[in-house]
Amino acid sequence: ISNANTPGFNRQQAVQATNIAQATGAGFIGQGAHVDTVRRIYSEYLGSQVLSASTQAQFYDSFLSQVSQIDNLLSDTTAGLSPALQDFFGAANGVAANPTSIASRQSLLSSGQTLVSRFESINSRLDEIRNGVNAQLQAQVTDINAYAAQIATLNARIVEAQGLNSQPPNDLLDQRDQVISQLNDLINVSIGKQTDGSYNVFIGTGQPLVTGLTANTLTLTDDTLEQGKKNVSFIFGNTAVVIPQQSLETGGALGGLLAFRRTSLETAQNALGRIALGFAQSFNEQHQLGQDLNGVLGGRFFNI
Repeated sequence: ISNANTPGFNRQQAVQATNIAQATGAGFIGQGAHVDTVRRIYSEYLGSQVLSASTQAQFYDSFLSQVSQIDNLLSDTTAGLSPALQDFFGAANGVAANPTSIASRQSLLSSGQTLVSRFESINSRLDEIRNGVNAQLQAQVTDINAYAAQIATLNARIVEAQGLNSQPPNDLLDQRDQVISQLNDLINVSIGKQTDGSYNVFIGTGQPLVTGLTANTLTLTDDTLEQGKKNVSFIFGNTAVVIPQQSLETGGALGGLLAFRRTSLETAQNALGRIALGFAQSFNEQHQLGQDLNGVLGGRFFNI
């Protein structure tokens, strides 16, 4: 009861066995009982269900906290893109209604510059979010490596303890399960139990993070096709091998970050670029069909 709120604690139960009776002239006399072992009350099935639910919860929490930034950025009624577009078209309508008004023309130029600045500021903010994702990925990869090393160390201690007296080292098993739970909150893992009591820990599509007493190392590497993008990779010897990033999006806070970057951040930034390009080209084409006050055909209103 005193350990009910201790992280990772599992209840333990003393298992008693009957002592060998003592033979006497009057027959066999019982010698009472002894503690045969201390059993850990633990269900592997329920434990795996908790891990599955926990890693999904962390995935969605991580995804939500990131995607909310984009939602707040684009839906802002004063600093979003939509108000700047509306103001620009309002100024364009003013020039159309009164073509000779210098004030209306200057208002359109000012609105155009404001719109350009708005595109740039939103893109800069998306770049900041991207850099923030990279920083969080780096911190989480560092934590994952630390947890993997702890699991490998606990594997060694558990194998050694079980070899001494064939009794389960319950406290060490609790510690290992707790570290696995913390690791699972960062990245979805699957567990393979070995005959010597050690665990193998796998991530992604079966990449081994921990194999018995050995922990492998993750790192971040630069994407070869996209500047500023970092990929989670395995270190094998002196070589970093990129893990298929979508295979890590099955759970955990790190999976939530990767999924957000792929499905929301990159999509939003690409869409922003397409809107800017399409809008500027279309407006330039229309603007070049018109004439200025001296009857000269219009040029490009926006530089792309």
